[in-house]
Amino acid sequence: MPSSRTGGPPVQRAPRRPAVSRPSRENPVQRLYGNAKRAWDRPLTAYYLILGGSLLITVLGLVMVYSASQITALQMSLPGSFFFRKQFLAASIGAGLLLLASRMPVKLHRALAYPILAGAVFLMALVQVPGIGMSVNGNQNWISLGGSFQIQPSEFGKLALVLWAADLLARKQDKKLLTQWKHMLVPLVPVAFLLLGLIMLGGDMGTAIILTAILFGLLWLAGAPTRLFVGVLSVAAFIGVILIKTSPNRMARLACIGATEPKSGAADCWQAVHGIYALASGGIFGSGLGASVEKWGQLPEAHTDFIFAVTGEELGLAGTLSVLALFAALGYAGIRVAGRTEDPFVRYAAGGVTTWITAQAVINIGAVLGLLPIAGVPLPLFSYGGSALLPTMFAIGLLIAFARDDPAARAALSMRQPRFGRRRAGGAASGRGPRRWNTMRRRASVARSSGER
Repeated sequence: MPSSRTGGPPVQRAPRRPAVSRPSRENPVQRLYGNAKRAWDRPLTAYYLILGGSLLITVLGLVMVYSASQITALQMSLPGSFFFRKQFLAASIGAGLLLLASRMPVKLHRALAYPILAGAVFLMALVQVPGIGMSVNGNQNWISLGGSFQIQPSEFGKLALVLWAADLLARKQDKKLLTQWKHMLVPLVPVAFLLLGLIMLGGDMGTAIILTAILFGLLWLAGAPTRLFVGVLSVAAFIGVILIKTSPNRMARLACIGATEPKSGAADCWQAVHGIYALASGGIFGSGLGASVEKWGQLPEAHTDFIFAVTGEELGLAGTLSVLALFAALGYAGIRVAGRTEDPFVRYAAGGVTTWITAQAVINIGAVLGLLPIAGVPLPLFSYGGSALLPTMFAIGLLIAFARDDPAARAALSMRQPRFGRRRAGGAASGRGPRRWNTMRRRASVARSSGER
């Protein structure tokens, strides 16, 4: 074929080179964001966040309990490490409970729901029996175990409500009954009100608020309609207003929100104001571990309800923000576990535990910051108190078990096991046949498709 109008011989043209795609110049910020996003999307992210976050909070809490409680112990003619040793013992027992709960199958957790609820109700009723129950700081919510050991059954009522309600709602969801309002409310709300009534008999409104938050969280997860949700919330708010109005102590605590100096005739504001003083004197990096001034008798309950204030004074803004970040990571991981599961019991239980820990942390920290009234609730996993620490660590074990039960997480964990075992000449781990090895390879491919690297 001629290549020109003159009819000359065709011109041989060089073949075109394929276009080479130039690598896109990615912004360092975008690269960092992409790496962070991939890390958060990995199957084991929730597992590591729950395990690592709860461990760090507990260890830091032990350090701060030791620092904040020394002066109080010496003022009571006790050894300086008295409260620390008791908290360390509770943390050791709680670690065993956490490990036990993390290894228990979901069916066993559901089977324990009713016995735990019955035991909690029995102990909470036993508190009101004269000669058995004991009063601490005006609240009749304790049972003496002999010596310096007491137990607060209402703390175990939180765990009981979460497990029992999760099992109840899961069974009703399987039977398609949650579309009817009566099945959504009965018997969940009456049983929750029974627990609330037993708590309020002892005067502990702080724990009652936490239990109410758990109830509302479970109703929200169950898909309660807005009018039903608002109705239950209105009833609870009405009862709460009556309980506050009829108690001068609660009214005085409500009046101390935002107080910057002690008010004449309002002794309750002393604790709130000195909590603010402790936070303000800490600065950015604090005065140093053990160098708090407010714990020398100025700040009541420095090692329990107001340990966050001592943390701010000794570790500064950096320390308090670190504690907040750990709780935020724990809350995110709990929401992730509840949102990614297909098991209704796991969703309700994980959501209930996350609501419990998050709401209690917000109420405690909000009171220390002067944004909420002082409710007398400890900071989860951080404050002194074995009765609060034991059920909370068991609940953390629940979240760990649920995070491990995710199919992608199971596959990721199984593919990492051969790294620590001996390998045969053929490359397979000792004790594992070709069929088992092929199964692990399939699980690894599932994990990689889910974002695991």
